[in-house]
Amino acid sequence: MANPLDIADNPDVKPYRRGGEEVAADFAGLHPPLSPAAAQIEANRCLFCFDAPCTAACPTGIDVPGFIRGIATGNLEGAALAILEANIFGASCGRVCPTESLCEQACVRHADAGRPVAIGALQYHAVEGMLARAGHPFTAAAPSGRRVAVVGAGPAGLSCAHGLARRGHGVDVFEARETPGGLNAYGVAAYNLPGALAQREVDFILGIGGITLLTGRALGVDFTLAELRRRYDAVFLGIGLGGVRALGLDEGPLSGVEDAVSFIARLRMAQDKAALPIGRRVVVIGGGNTAVEEALFLTHHADQVTLIHRRDRLRAERILQERLFANPKISVLWNKVVVDILGSGQPETVRGVLLRDTQTGALSELDVEGVFIAIGHTPNTALFQGQLDMDEEGYIRTEPGSTRTSVPGVFAAGDVQDKIYRQAVTAAGSGCMAALDAEKWLATQPETVSAAE
Repeated sequence: MANPLDIADNPDVKPYRRGGEEVAADFAGLHPPLSPAAAQIEANRCLFCFDAPCTAACPTGIDVPGFIRGIATGNLEGAALAILEANIFGASCGRVCPTESLCEQACVRHADAGRPVAIGALQYHAVEGMLARAGHPFTAAAPSGRRVAVVGAGPAGLSCAHGLARRGHGVDVFEARETPGGLNAYGVAAYNLPGALAQREVDFILGIGGITLLTGRALGVDFTLAELRRRYDAVFLGIGLGGVRALGLDEGPLSGVEDAVSFIARLRMAQDKAALPIGRRVVVIGGGNTAVEEALFLTHHADQVTLIHRRDRLRAERILQERLFANPKISVLWNKVVVDILGSGQPETVRGVLLRDTQTGALSELDVEGVFIAIGHTPNTALFQGQLDMDEEGYIRTEPGSTRTSVPGVFAAGDVQDKIYRQAVTAAGSGCMAALDAEKWLATQPETVSAAE
């Protein structure tokens, strides 16, 4: 698929469509942090329920009333520790977690006040200060002599690595990209999670010690699963979803066509976000969270963004839908599929898409200068073919209620294992579970790999 930066001479595709300072301000942060006074007021709205439904709704089991009470009483450090004990990615999850459908949805304040306690904002308020401090709040146990390989430096992998390091095990984290953080670093909208925060959180997690980060090292390229099993006492796989679904069309060498995840990654990594050349009119194909985030992203650059969805209902989270439909730059075409991407010029660049109505079969054309595809992600099944038990879609199968795979000493969690709830918070929670599962397994093994050798 071509890179939109390889645009031919097209007056409708150019950088700096809007001023650099204006674009930078857009990406500074969607939700401003709470001030200390505002946090106190919001914390005191909590009823501190004994059998807290908000805690039950949290995938990582954070003691929500407990940490909010810490904020209300001025014990910010205690509040942060209560969060981080359950979820070491507490800062980013406070920004990107879909709280409106989890803890805040379960908040009893919905019924008696019509508005839940702002749990996500309070969580970020509590943890952000801890990230800025020198030192680390947790202490690693005495060295166990065991070494564990963690593949993938996203929320699942780093949560697992941190949990293992706390228990005294040495951890080598292998990351295929040059920057750790997974989708927090590459795939989350920058106005939800600024890049500086994502990097600070990674640095904070590594601050416990005992974790060696090895970037630019890809499974299946630089090493194999079999090699890791020989060299380490246990292996954790948190590689996420490496592929994206294609349209199934022959896009050829067209410039201006890109998958949504690649574009978001380029935009997050760009030093000058206004410098990316974007067309005046672009389309996003898809109807999930990634497609909606992509459409909202593009409004900071393009004049008109059209979301093309093959059904008549979006699958995106409610808060994303609300922002989507409130944005005057975005229009949605329901019950439409793209049957061809039209190009012109030498070299060929996108000039439009051919659409078919899924109900009537009628064809129509839409003039655009950019096409972004967001129709789902796929696991990289080839990496483990014949080695691990996988389902028909390529997701790694694990034992019920566990992260143990079909191979002893190999554990898996995060998006490559969870095909339903693919979010940073669920990945972090499953990474913590994997650390516990690996710890239990290591306790049954009589000697380390190094001792055996």
